[in-house]
Amino acid sequence: MKPYCTTGFERRELSIGGIRTVVYVAGSGPDVVYLHGGGTFHGFEFARDWLSQFRVWLPYHPGFGESADATDLKTLHSYALHCRALFDELRLKQLSLVGASLGGLLAAKFTLAFPERVRALVLVAPAGIVLPAFPIPDFSKLSHVDWPHYLVYDQKVVRPFWPDNPDASFVAAFVREARCSGRLMAEGIGTQREFVKALKSLRTPTLIIWGSEDRMMPVGNATGWLEQLSGATLTVIDRAGHLLLDESKSARNEVARFLSSSGTLPEA
Repeated sequence: MKPYCTTGFERRELSIGGIRTVVYVAGSGPDVVYLHGGGTFHGFEFARDWLSQFRVWLPYHPGFGESADATDLKTLHSYALHCRALFDELRLKQLSLVGASLGGLLAAKFTLAFPERVRALVLVAPAGIVLPAFPIPDFSKLSHVDWPHYLVYDQKVVRPFWPDNPDASFVAAFVREARCSGRLMAEGIGTQREFVKALKSLRTPTLIIWGSEDRMMPVGNATGWLEQLSGATLTVIDRAGHLLLDESKSARNEVARFLSSSGTLPEA
């Protein structure tokens, strides 16, 4: 049984390039796709706030959650290609894209590769740019009891999904996703420099949103994104951590307002 609720969401299971890919969907209105970060244990409950305005698509990346492993997909670019094939199968020609943490980096890479597909882009505490003054923690040194303090500002938000004494299935799922995340974040420095440089060409309306108390990906790193995305808007939410959309209704509302006001595609 899932530790979170999916009641009211339709579950779809597709084969994308031979990879079993699971997507949840609910709501009505313009299409919004959410790309999750490096852990899926907390589910997608936050997305319910958007269902009256948008049709929200919640795919599990290969190697995460209910989707199958895909060891042949070794780079974020290969995951972006998988997203394109998934969106084609779902007949999502144009959409708004919201990505958190690792999913934010993937969302940015997808938008760079296929700008004609993305109406608006939201990056929620995205991975990918880490400034020397704002380092990220050494995840290998975090114990099970440490993680909640890095994930949220208010511990009550994550406690229902983070057991004090995890069973074997929880540990196996966590390790599986951590290994996949680590593989995707291990792209070479040269590739990363090319990506950061390419961001300057992005013309898609973009909101960067961050929690002021994010210990996983400190908010100071937002400066690195703003330096590259000159037209982006930054919103910082007080008293919130890395799982920003889970923790803050204000953040969810800010994202909805931005998506509602960004309905046109960038010029080719």
